[in-house]
Amino acid sequence: MNLRRPAALALTCAAALLALTGCGSKGAATAASAPAPTTTALITPAAVTADEHDNHTTLKVAAGATVSVQLHGTYWSAVSSSAGDVLASVGAPTTAPSPSCRPGGGCGTVTTSFTARAAGTAHLTASRTACGEALNCSPDQRSYDVTVEVTG
Repeated sequence: MNLRRPAALALTCAAALLALTGCGSKGAATAASAPAPTTTALITPAAVTADEHDNHTTLKVAAGATVSVQLHGTYWSAVSSSAGDVLASVGAPTTAPSPSCRPGGGCGTVTTSFTARAAGTAHLTASRTACGEALNCSPDQRSYDVTVEVTG
């Protein structure tokens, strides 16, 4: 019996399996890393909290709901609404620095809350230029924009 032949066959099968697995995982990673142009999430609770993961998405809420935006990093500006009659701010924005952050690190959160007042569409936007001490943000990290559709 030739021992080289089964070993060669086993190596060929292993290489083919790895190639298929690699292709599958590469495609999944590429799809996951590519930003979605716009996604829509149907939100029905009375209180919704959005963050950076919701950037460039659309949230649907009912009139009367509270929408809070909590952005991680104290370099973000306060979030503002493009249509105060649709989505009105509630109180002043709050900044909560992280207690373990070194000075100038920008660790913590900026939170702004809104009440959905009437049916319509509003954009919640914020911006920043710094992403850390002496670290400028890349263009894709400088702005935050979530569309909120309020239903009657």
